[in-house]
Amino acid sequence: MADAFDLIVLGGGPAGASGASAAGLLGKRVALIEQAGMLGGAGINTGTVPSKTLRETSLVLSGWRSRQLFGVDLSLQREATISDFMRHQQHVTATIRERLKANLDLRGVERLNGVASFVDPHTVHILEGGGQTLLRGERILIATGSSPYRPPEFPFEDDRVHDSDELLEISAMPRKLVVIGGGVIGSEYAGTFAALGIEVHLVDGRGMLMPFLDQEISHGIATAMAANGVQFHWNERVVACDASRPGGVVLTLSSGTSLTCDGVLVCAGRQSNTAELDLAAAGIAPGNRGLVPVNDRYQSVVPHIYAAGDVIGAPALAATGIEQARVAVNHAFGAALKSDIATTLPTGIYTIPEASMAGATEAALREQGVDFIVGRARYADLARGDIIGDETGFLKLIFRRADMRLLGVHVMGEQATELVHVGLIALLAEADADLFNRACFNYPTLGDLYKYAAYDAIVQREGQA
Repeated sequence: MADAFDLIVLGGGPAGASGASAAGLLGKRVALIEQAGMLGGAGINTGTVPSKTLRETSLVLSGWRSRQLFGVDLSLQREATISDFMRHQQHVTATIRERLKANLDLRGVERLNGVASFVDPHTVHILEGGGQTLLRGERILIATGSSPYRPPEFPFEDDRVHDSDELLEISAMPRKLVVIGGGVIGSEYAGTFAALGIEVHLVDGRGMLMPFLDQEISHGIATAMAANGVQFHWNERVVACDASRPGGVVLTLSSGTSLTCDGVLVCAGRQSNTAELDLAAAGIAPGNRGLVPVNDRYQSVVPHIYAAGDVIGAPALAATGIEQARVAVNHAFGAALKSDIATTLPTGIYTIPEASMAGATEAALREQGVDFIVGRARYADLARGDIIGDETGFLKLIFRRADMRLLGVHVMGEQATELVHVGLIALLAEADADLFNRACFNYPTLGDLYKYAAYDAIVQREGQA
């Protein structure tokens, strides 16, 4: 007989742990099944947290900030070893996993390890080390996350060719790293390794970096990355990868150019971890790359089966997955604690320098025929910018010209992923430029950028009236 639960959660990453905790808070009996031997999923163990921690470590070990601020080298006076590079990341991820475990224990969530698959829409089979378990769930949340997509032309069996998960297991620093793909993950890792003095090449089939960003931000990041040593190969794709030679891995690009290196990082997108779930037994047909289709309450075509996080596709961020799971669980049990998530979501890019955005870009507004005005403020024009030594950072606010309502917030520079939240709240409140005009920000802070960017827009509008 299958043990019965109010909710079965498949996957122990940020979305799964959040959903399980939310259901436990509602007093439900919850089982969380995780295939890996540890909680956290890609968000904690191989993706979001590790990559951002490695970025911070590279800035410290390389003395990057001290070079920017003082013009002197305060880095370690020896070559950083791989253990130097990974130590802080391993400590951070272990700490967060323990925090997740404690929170689930507090909510009474029962945890099981093993490979889960559907027997029928309410029954899940768990296989672990020869042992088998059946669980029956009144409701089920699929939160199995995603894994890096591996294009067949790359020999990932070679220990010099990596996807973004494997990169955390390298045993030695590469001398020359070629990153394939200029999306968020590729750009972040390219900047991280370049900060350590490693020769980094970034190959991308497009002509600009992360084209979903506002064009000014995209150009600003690419310019800064190039200044930090990243060498770009635009409008190129890898047509062959030869790892058979002892002298290095040879990449042949579409233009005929060859690159020889001792490290390759392939960032070709991700695919949902649904292959082993036997979704057909539950009555669900997965979409492209294994995605689970859902409605605005994160229900699949089978009403009592929900899905959240990377497994349902874009925006595929840890933050959004957490919120999606909370909405799903509250809807599943008729609770009113969280009925939906905000329509405007922030995007954080942990390149060097970091960047963040919320709301509309200039290009999107032009396409919609919206008349707008842009206000800008530079870090270099504020006392706080002088103090931290950021000479290239800036804030860009986009207002609708007719009523000066804020429509978009775009930031590049130190603490951009924190600074964007001021604008995010203003967007959610449907505020206009007068909000920043009236606000008093601490001095000296980067928050003052909002006031000066708003002033810039107001003066332009009055001058054109």
